[in-house]
Amino acid sequence: MFAAYAASLDPAHPLDGLELGDRPAPRDRPGWTTVDVRAASLNHHDLWSLRGVGLAEDKLPMILGCDAAGIDQDGNEVVLHSVIGQTGHGVGPDEPRSILTERYQGTFAERVTVPTYNVLPKPRELSFEQAACLPTAWLTAYRMLFTNAGVRPGDSVLVQGAGGGVATAAIVLGRAAGLRVYATSRDEARRRRAVELGAVEAFEAGARLPHRVDAVIETVGAATWSHSVKSLRPGGTLVISGATSGDRPSHAELTRIFFLELKVVGSTMGSREELEDLLAFCATTGVRPVIDEVLPLDRAREGFERLAVGDQFGKIVLTVNNG
Repeated sequence: MFAAYAASLDPAHPLDGLELGDRPAPRDRPGWTTVDVRAASLNHHDLWSLRGVGLAEDKLPMILGCDAAGIDQDGNEVVLHSVIGQTGHGVGPDEPRSILTERYQGTFAERVTVPTYNVLPKPRELSFEQAACLPTAWLTAYRMLFTNAGVRPGDSVLVQGAGGGVATAAIVLGRAAGLRVYATSRDEARRRRAVELGAVEAFEAGARLPHRVDAVIETVGAATWSHSVKSLRPGGTLVISGATSGDRPSHAELTRIFFLELKVVGSTMGSREELEDLLAFCATTGVRPVIDEVLPLDRAREGFERLAVGDQFGKIVLTVNNG
């Protein structure tokens, strides 16, 4: 079957290890379900995999891709939850948690197999392309906002780095949930787009906000860390799920954190139950993922190139013609 996969790893030039071509189709195994992929979306996790982060040499070649929506063996339209081993379903109780493609072949292919526990019904209100955007970036944003930040309608939230998948999701979900959302970006066009999506205001990175916020959604890391901490009200919460600009800020702001009793919460992905809630939220409210571009699987390299330079706003989706 045709697939986009990591053939080698290179921290400095990750795209050098990306190849497109034939790979073995998944084999049936007890407790697992094979899905014909209709759409799959790119994440920064795919680029990090090509750099060798979370993916070991002895796992190569590895089909990339965490997210997908498609058709299961019984003809049902489904969405895949990409966290494997979280509860032991399909892999045994002692296997550590991993994200699809760290141990098991991914979704950038005509077919993929995952534990049956990880297969959820796709709401009919969502297209395959829309549903394929939800299980990683949008689920991460959902958990950051509503589980780990614990915000409520009327609360204020700062989203750093408008344009990235998680940041974009946080703006849209926050607006739909009645939050006052502020956003930052170095790019003026992205700031305008953030306001169009529901942000009350969008500012240049590091700019002073009208007031301190209840929570900050942080995925940028070192470049915005100090600003994130300084933007919180006393007792506020900073939730971090990524560090695309680096994970070692020059100023940790420890004095401010303990003096103002700020909370710093790490967040990774989300549970199957949270994905169910997110799917229902989108289906009932009319919220839809922001899609930057849809490409056929055989043009996956173009999508990776755009992701690598940060040229997208929202999700890049790959479609698969299985007919």
